[in-house]
Amino acid sequence: MNHPGKKKLADTVERSDEELVAFFQQGDKSVVDQLLQRYYSRVYRLAFGILRNPQDAEEVIQEVFLKIFQKLGSFKGESTFSSWLYRVAVNTTFMKIRERRGADVLPIESVEQLIDEELGKSGGSEWARKPDDELLSEEAIKKITEAMEELPEEFNMVVTLRDIEGLSTEEVGKLLGLTPAAVKSRLHRARLFLRKRLDDFYQQLFEGD
Repeated sequence: MNHPGKKKLADTVERSDEELVAFFQQGDKSVVDQLLQRYYSRVYRLAFGILRNPQDAEEVIQEVFLKIFQKLGSFKGESTFSSWLYRVAVNTTFMKIRERRGADVLPIESVEQLIDEELGKSGGSEWARKPDDELLSEEAIKKITEAMEELPEEFNMVVTLRDIEGLSTEEVGKLLGLTPAAVKSRLHRARLFLRKRLDDFYQQLFEGD
């Protein structure tokens, strides 16, 4: 029985995604705000991590949540809500990438050549053995960001989902339509590419040690 002025259950209790979706499908549109607050920063981090452009990332967020809430009424729960949301976010980000294909990124063939050369070398980088507080300076973070911007989207997407968002190899594979082996291969190559890009920076930084 409903009581005047009584808050809806979805507003008063911390609910799971599945419960919020059920409330929405039963007519309680107030859960939209809860889902938006819960996932806004995650979708932004994903989009910005790949696009490296705040305006593009904001546009992706708007498109993603518009699509989600338009289709939420017919969501059947065949996957988790978060997996569905990520899939929509990834697809929308890919569409944004295709819109700006002229962006200044290295072709994937060039990256693979650099990485294959790196795989043929022995030994590790000197900077890989440095303490974290020496590595994570403001300048170092800037260099890492610049290196990420050079990654082709095929590699950038895997690094962002796996290393930044913390998804499992299997989850990344499902989102991108890749086998676990392909995810691991791309992730390994991307990390090697980033290491190669950062080697010169850290060699200069620590040459006086």
